[in-house]
Amino acid sequence: MQPTLTHVALLCRDIDKSVDFYSRYARLVEVHRRVDDDVTVVWIGEKGRETEFVLVLLGFDHADAVEPAPLAHLGYAVDSRSEVDRLANMADQEGIVKDPPTDGGPVVGYYCIVTDPDGNQVEFSYGQSLGPGR
Repeated sequence: MQPTLTHVALLCRDIDKSVDFYSRYARLVEVHRRVDDDVTVVWIGEKGRETEFVLVLLGFDHADAVEPAPLAHLGYAVDSRSEVDRLANMADQEGIVKDPPTDGGPVVGYYCIVTDPDGNQVEFSYGQSLGPGR
């Protein structure tokens, strides 16, 4: 069997803020929640793809992001430039825009980068050569 990426785990200081962020920005849904040795673990995924790939959020109150943040990020494809703009505007109102909407050309596409409640960078893009239907 070809190795298949099934999840990415992120440390979170406030698990509920992180679940709220990814629910509102990436429209992810909670798939599973448990507590292991005082650590809250939440799986969130795309509706209809919950058994294929999830983000695993690990609640640690001492999980601090590195400043300045590295280039590492999660990348989400969206269905239009206007959706990139909508998310960037919402993030701007919340003071979490890292990079405003930018046209990076045919490979990179039109994108913005915002930060989640723990300082992780999240890119929303349209027109990249990655994602469903590409």
